[in-house]
Amino acid sequence: MAKKILAVDDEKHIVRLVQINLQKEGYDVVTASNGREALEGVAKEKPDLVIMDVMMPEMDGFSALEKLKADPATADIPIIMLTAKAQDADVFQGWKSGADLYLTKPFNPQELLTFVRRIFQGQAENADDTYNIDEAETYGIDDTDGSLVAPAPGEPD
Repeated sequence: MAKKILAVDDEKHIVRLVQINLQKEGYDVVTASNGREALEGVAKEKPDLVIMDVMMPEMDGFSALEKLKADPATADIPIIMLTAKAQDADVFQGWKSGADLYLTKPFNPQELLTFVRRIFQGQAENADDTYNIDEAETYGIDDTDGSLVAPAPGEPD
């Protein structure tokens, strides 16, 4: 089954550009034009990913992002912020609010597609590759490859 993506932007040509490029790659795309509609769309459509602008009427993208990340039912949905707001403070607010990726306009549709594929690929890889955080604290994590490292014999746990 195709992954479903919700594209949210008040600029119709941006939504259409995102929609066409994602559909050409086989994704199912639904759209919304503001943060309020984004929240409704997530509840109704249950997307696998959201791509959302910041500056929109009724509810901005940061507010919608914060609401989605605060709700346990939607907190794990990856969200890409796609916006013209490129100041350091804006990018920081996006990360602080829970964005999984922050891209600025103008953007390259191929770059967006690459990031979407990476997010879905990472989800698939992580589905089978889990570990207990207590185990990680006991054993430690190798900085070079992220693998668990057992303590040397005689070292305290």
